[in-house]
Amino acid sequence: MNYYSLHHKSPKVSFQEAVVKGLAPDRGIYFPENITPISKEFIDTIGDYSNEEIAYEAIKQFVGDEIPKDVLQQIIKETINFDFPVVEIEKNIGTLELFHGPTMAFKDVGARFMARCLGYFNRNNNNQITVLVATSGDTGGAVANGFLGVKGVDVVILYPSGKVSDIQEKQLTTLGQNIKALEVDGVFDDCQEMVKTAFLDSDIPRTLTSANSINIARWLPQMFYFFFAYKQVYKKNKEVVFSVPSGNFGNICAGLMAQKLGLPVKQFIAATNVNDTVPNYLVDGVYNPKPSKATISNAMDVGNPSNFIRIQELFNNDLEALKTAFSSYSFTDEATKVAMKDIYKNANYVADPHGAVGYLGLKEYKITEEQFGIFLETAHPVKFLDVVTETLPVEVEIPEQIKSVIDKEKEALKIGTYEELKSFLNS
Repeated sequence: MNYYSLHHKSPKVSFQEAVVKGLAPDRGIYFPENITPISKEFIDTIGDYSNEEIAYEAIKQFVGDEIPKDVLQQIIKETINFDFPVVEIEKNIGTLELFHGPTMAFKDVGARFMARCLGYFNRNNNNQITVLVATSGDTGGAVANGFLGVKGVDVVILYPSGKVSDIQEKQLTTLGQNIKALEVDGVFDDCQEMVKTAFLDSDIPRTLTSANSINIARWLPQMFYFFFAYKQVYKKNKEVVFSVPSGNFGNICAGLMAQKLGLPVKQFIAATNVNDTVPNYLVDGVYNPKPSKATISNAMDVGNPSNFIRIQELFNNDLEALKTAFSSYSFTDEATKVAMKDIYKNANYVADPHGAVGYLGLKEYKITEEQFGIFLETAHPVKFLDVVTETLPVEVEIPEQIKSVIDKEKEALKIGTYEELKSFLNS
């Protein structure tokens, strides 16, 4: 499988090159040259297969022969060795819980898959690779955990000061070893721009790659759990609608890739907070990225989502074609809190702010009797403890995954400019 830059000004590369480089030399993100649908027979009998078999079927064409079959199967086994349950919330609506992994966020899947791929590619290489990643919340912790102790790989995580939750910050600043955290005076978009600039800076001698969802090995495995969810509900014989809390749009883009592979999904809903670049684009056809605004669903505080260009590519940059499978709505913090209260009152279920935004997406779309809507609960509510406990009359039990980091000492270097990042990377 070859990959091309969506700026179309760089040579095509292999899967390995795309993973190691992260971003193309022309600053474009990589996209697979071909997408071959999975057989209809496999989809129709999906309940007969294990999650590991389904994940292998979904990803194998994108890896090709660059990782041996047995190695890829072992990578998948280690990546998805936790549960992905669909929990019914009310009639015709359920939530896909993606927080049962080691850092209690959906990004565990992509981070673990990428870490193991990179470890395989670097197994006989004495040169260090530096994984440079920007986070608006959960990416940092997932990447830190996924790459902790991986031979030949250093990880540098940039996060916006004061704009991630306390637990998210602890997860990315307390591990030590090969993980370094940089606290940036700015917003997520500043962190992301610094990362993209560093990739193309010839004055940085390190080999850099990204573990944001711009990296194909972080992005593509997120297809897995859309298949896993469908496997749990397909016998309802209803049209499936997914509502995905969306920030950088990698997760929903992976869902749309699953649809292109043949997963029967009626509609994808990108549910956003007040960072509404994409919802506005669907209304007026003008893509106008803006500086991000801080919200209680901070992992979605992205004003210029990197992966939306991939979504446009999937639909040949045809806005009308996109609208046939894709909707997007934005919601305020106030509406998010009301949704959290409604979910708790009606289903005795504690949703985090991001999941609540996903739930609102289904309500705005108006699920019919012939449909089953699934919103993604992308992180455990404990990661947003302040918001949850001030909104709902609950005490959230601290899971073991969080207890292991909550009392550790934060270690982070504060920076404010790209030059400071460059100096750190060259030191």
